[in-house]
Amino acid sequence: MTATAPRFGPSPVRLLLAATVLIGTLIGALLAGANPASAHAALTGSNPKDGAVVATAPSNVTLTFSEQIAMGNDSIRVLEPSGKRADKAKIRDLGTGGKVMYGVDLLPGLPNGTYTVAWQAVSADSHPVSGAFTFSIGAPSETTAAVPDQEAGGGVVGVLYDIARYASYAGFVLLTGGAAFVLICWRRGASARPLQRLVVQGWVTLTAATLALLLLRNPYTSSGKLADTFDLGGLRDVLQTKTGAALSSRLMLLGAAALFIAVLFGAYAKREDETEKKDLSFGLAIGGTVVAAGIAGTWALSEHASTGIQPGLAMPVDVLHLLAVATWLGGLAALLTALYRAPSIERAAVRNFSKVAFGSVMVLAATGIYQSWRQVGSWSALTGTAYGQLLLAKVALVVVMVAVAWISRRWTAQLGEAPMAEAETDEAEPEPATVPEGADAEEAERAMGSDVSVVSETSKVSADPERAAQLARQKAAVATAEKKRNRDADHERSGLRRSVLAEAGIAVILLAVTTVLTSTEPGRTEEEAAKGGSAQAAATTPQEPTEIKMPFDTGGQNGKGTVRLTFDPATSGANEMHVWIARPDGKPLDVPEVKVAFNLKAKRIGPLPITPDRITAGHWSAAAVQIPMPGDWQVQVTVRTSDIDQTTIDKNIKIG
Repeated sequence: MTATAPRFGPSPVRLLLAATVLIGTLIGALLAGANPASAHAALTGSNPKDGAVVATAPSNVTLTFSEQIAMGNDSIRVLEPSGKRADKAKIRDLGTGGKVMYGVDLLPGLPNGTYTVAWQAVSADSHPVSGAFTFSIGAPSETTAAVPDQEAGGGVVGVLYDIARYASYAGFVLLTGGAAFVLICWRRGASARPLQRLVVQGWVTLTAATLALLLLRNPYTSSGKLADTFDLGGLRDVLQTKTGAALSSRLMLLGAAALFIAVLFGAYAKREDETEKKDLSFGLAIGGTVVAAGIAGTWALSEHASTGIQPGLAMPVDVLHLLAVATWLGGLAALLTALYRAPSIERAAVRNFSKVAFGSVMVLAATGIYQSWRQVGSWSALTGTAYGQLLLAKVALVVVMVAVAWISRRWTAQLGEAPMAEAETDEAEPEPATVPEGADAEEAERAMGSDVSVVSETSKVSADPERAAQLARQKAAVATAEKKRNRDADHERSGLRRSVLAEAGIAVILLAVTTVLTSTEPGRTEEEAAKGGSAQAAATTPQEPTEIKMPFDTGGQNGKGTVRLTFDPATSGANEMHVWIARPDGKPLDVPEVKVAFNLKAKRIGPLPITPDRITAGHWSAAAVQIPMPGDWQVQVTVRTSDIDQTTIDKNIKIG
């Protein structure tokens, strides 16, 4: 029979798929609103600022972030010019009113020079973030402080962690997509050994990768040392985090998935009664969907979808996105396995998968548009950030893959048109029998059946059992070769195998890009961090002093101490003010009342009264303190230590 290649004329299906995936994602980015969203945490401010020169040593260093982060006592390290630790290694949460701020107290009596601040934390989307900056006391100096030579999540541990992430996605795709292919497209495939091996390999891969991620999580987010992989204390700490809970939940769900696989390839595959098989397939479909959605939810609950804007909607959308990817790509792998390894596959199964793949791509496109809107947010982020560029690469791969899939659909249509006998295509021929070495003629005849009657007769005459066995094997080899020739002569199936193989190759690359994308800082967050960094770099260098210290004595019991006031950024407009009151021994002193007033005597402005809010014992702050113009301002601080003991002290501060 002569087969013709599929025609490549206009196709509404092809145009719909390509336009939806390519243009839809870009429109989703354009439609982004102005609401800020974050996924990877970004450093948005610090006190002292990067590169700042302060007159006297501050009592602490504070860092402000774009979103909630997880920190340990060693997450912020302040190093002297000599490289020695200058902090007390105890993190304090100073956040108020939704602001995410952490600080670390410094040791007393620090010398002048340039200090290095190195920090490392875990953002709310489970990815480690880190950075470093410097400030100087008195005047800048040379420094020998060594900061980590690699970013958090890098090195050998980072490479292994990324490999495990890719393996987990691949295992999920094979497990979910392969099982869906059997239940939806080709139920007879439950008895096919190649498909059974594919699904089981997916389960094993996902389970092994999840265990690896759980063990590598501690060094991945902290030390970066491979030796800490089996640190039981670190593993215990990981299990108490959101990511650790997600990974342990995934392992429990994989236990349920193992039971599902056992039923699918055991009782279901052996069931012959169609009514019973139909009832069992319904139960398997419901149970499999619940387990697959639960496994997909472990990613949604711990990564990008769980942070930023609309997490309540983003997480179920992410689950749908992952299920659509797994159904499409995993089903594609199952179809490829069936075409190359299974004795035969029904035309109806191929056509069923074509419909399932079309629906999966539609879900993939719709959920992808929403995800792009959340994570990109603008045209500039789409083209100017690593996340946006990876997203464009992913879209391009999807478009190419859809184009190849359209070719597969055309081959599938020709399969339906080809007048081929079902006996040749739909029924699996029995495997040729083999004859054991040393068998006599009668044993060879029983093993080979009637097809080798001539051989057995010849063997009886010759009385040579070895020759009989050899002839039987030759006949079996000829039969196998003839079967392969007949299968290869099926041009429609050969064309379909080639196009599906091309799809699978693209899918491998697509999955790799997706894995990198999920661990990359979203474009929206990267732009916000860049804007914050530019604003901080472009800000006018504060005029000294930005921090002042004033001793006081109210005359009563416990009436002596020191007031330390910081003013940030010490420019006209909105400023942030912090007031710390300490006893003579340096310990915090909690007083009933603190008031601050600003006077600009040269312009006869003031007093501008400010009543700061108490944050904790000995610490008060006020946000958005408005200074109308630059100049030498007098700061008056009133401290009341009892009902009758009160004093007012003042000092000048230059506001630029």
